[in-house]
Amino acid sequence: MNDDCGMDPSSNSHSREDTSRSGMTPIPGGTFRMESERHYPEEGPVHQVTVSPFWIDRGPVTNREFRRFVDETGYVTVAEIAPDPNDYPGALPHMLKPGSLVFTPPRHAVDLRDWSQWWRFAFGANWRQPIGPDQPDQALDDHPVVHIALQDAEAYAKWAGKALPTEAEWEYAARGGLDGAEFAWGDELMPGGRHMANTWQGTFPYENLATDGYRRTSPAGAFPPNGYGLSDMIGNGFMATDRKRG
Repeated sequence: MNDDCGMDPSSNSHSREDTSRSGMTPIPGGTFRMESERHYPEEGPVHQVTVSPFWIDRGPVTNREFRRFVDETGYVTVAEIAPDPNDYPGALPHMLKPGSLVFTPPRHAVDLRDWSQWWRFAFGANWRQPIGPDQPDQALDDHPVVHIALQDAEAYAKWAGKALPTEAEWEYAARGGLDGAEFAWGDELMPGGRHMANTWQGTFPYENLATDGYRRTSPAGAFPPNGYGLSDMIGNGFMATDRKRG
């Protein structure tokens, strides 16, 4: 979550605005080379972008923080609501149940162009039950909240008196002042043999060696922060940004 310097139009109240920057860090504005041409085609082309100063959370929203939001507001996430049959004409009735996609590694090599080989829709999967009902390793308090749709993230941000960062703001913050570096901490994946983020080790998606100590998510802040003091800017879950603002 971020808070642009100055008045935040998403603040709920004066008292909320007074405390909304707790756990946040100010990021200086600047110009940087956004995107990458070294990894995935959709990440390019590299181009220069300028961002104004802003504030951003020092780490991802945790289950503990999201639970407080739900407890105070009664909010129900998208994954906890049964799909509307009008939105899915022709869908089989027994499929119109609440749920979400769960990473389910296959037992062998698969076509990496087909994401359905490792993502499975699981009935009952949501932020409270990340890998589905009656499964271990459920929503641990200090782990990042997952199974959050964009509108869920926007609702949380509004309640917290903040706003989602733009894609440019997020990438600028993630780079930690290292313009053009390969990773948020520099150009070496494991400097000195040290794991710097919760990433995949092994042959994706069927061989998960977990040499960093985690097979799924890790506690927020378990790995070193970047140059701006921000944690988990690489790995440990997908991040939501505000595409409407840029």
